[in-house]
Amino acid sequence: MSGAVIEKETSVEPAAINAWAEGRRIFVELTDGRITSFPADRFRLLKAASDDQLKKVELRLNGYALRWEKLDEDITIPGIVAGKFELP
Repeated sequence: MSGAVIEKETSVEPAAINAWAEGRRIFVELTDGRITSFPADRFRLLKAASDDQLKKVELRLNGYALRWEKLDEDITIPGIVAGKFELP
């Protein structure tokens, strides 16, 4: 008797390995090699932040979130990849 083996495809959300701000844009380098960016003005707290405050972005949760400690702002990487942005 022969049987077929069906492999279940598992998808892993990409995580961030680097994040930085240039001007009013936030850039994120992902583990899958992509670099994506978004305008800071798409998020209420980031829109009100100074350029120097934007530059203080940190990676958290093993690369699955961005954090601005002084602004008390967190943004998830899966949300960024999915294009889920807060509208101004």
